[in-house]
Amino acid sequence: MILSLQQPSPLQTQKTLSLIELIENGGLGGQIIIGLLCTLLLTIVYIYFERIFTIRSAVKMTPTFMSQIRSFVIQGKVEEAQKLCLKENVPVSRLVSKGLSRIGRPLEDINTAIENAGRLEVYQLEKNISILATIAGAAPMLGFLGTVIGMIISIFEISNAGGNIDMQLLADGLYTAMTTTVAGLIVGIIGYVSYNHLVVKTNNAVYLMESTSLEFLDLLNEPA
Repeated sequence: MILSLQQPSPLQTQKTLSLIELIENGGLGGQIIIGLLCTLLLTIVYIYFERIFTIRSAVKMTPTFMSQIRSFVIQGKVEEAQKLCLKENVPVSRLVSKGLSRIGRPLEDINTAIENAGRLEVYQLEKNISILATIAGAAPMLGFLGTVIGMIISIFEISNAGGNIDMQLLADGLYTAMTTTVAGLIVGIIGYVSYNHLVVKTNNAVYLMESTSLEFLDLLNEPA
């Protein structure tokens, strides 16, 4: 009877790689690109929250605002209506205030004054939002630039190694390629989603201004 003794295999240790180590292994080129992408990400976060709070405050309005304006206009209390607009101090109230300041002129002149003021208000609401669209497009390209740099590093290492190709020689280039690509796509996706969400919020605010302006013009056009 032959006994075969099997030696126990040594325990395999699982190697883990933290995010910091991943960035460090990417080399100088990868670290520069990751730093740029982090800056773009912070820019996205700042612009998004700054704009979202601005837009939310722009659409906050007393529910009875237009009914009070209607009452004041019917009673001929234009000054009281202006005071109410100054108290509200939101884009809608500023448009109504512009229209109130033109009462007595032809309706077409009042409409033109409100439209001109509305363009300025829309510009203020859309301020810096286009930067998010630019970042959403530029971040993935910046990540792909890191990919190209990583591939160049890998090819350079292969050419220097001659016939002795070791995967360890390719590690830095591959780290640079993969980390920058992933980081660029993440920043691009966040920028894209943030941009579209702000566009929707801005369009809602613009719709509110337009509907209120039409309601005010209809009020002025009502027969006495």
